Amino acid sequence: MRIIGIDPGTGILGFGVIEANKNGKSTLVDGGVIRTPVKEDDAVRLQTIFDELTDIINETKPTHMAVEKLFFAQNVTTAMTVAQARGVVLLCGRQASLEISEYTPLQIKQALTGYGRA
Repeated sequence: MRIIGIDPGTGILGFGVIEANKNGKSTLVDGGVIRTPVKEDDAVRLQTIFDELTDIINETKPTHMAVEKLFFAQNVTTAMTVAQARGVVLLCGRQASLEISEYTPLQIKQALTGYGRA
């Protein structure tokens, strides 16, 4: 099973693609970030995320997508722009017919390190 994991953001969106083998081991296939200029119009930034993430999905051919859920609301403006980027990510996954799962940061840390507050 090949999984793409996404940490959504408008300025910097992180991604990692792993191949999860049946024996429980995972191999890194690709990883990196998609960056968009702060002074660019939001619509242009979202288009860049869509185009680049679509290319990454087409190149790495994952079957599943794991996306981080939003969990904060201290800065409403930041939360809204991250939510927009997250919507683009979900659309990319849906258009690629990926099985999409959503996880909180606590769940991700718990799964990776064994401790949710890591």
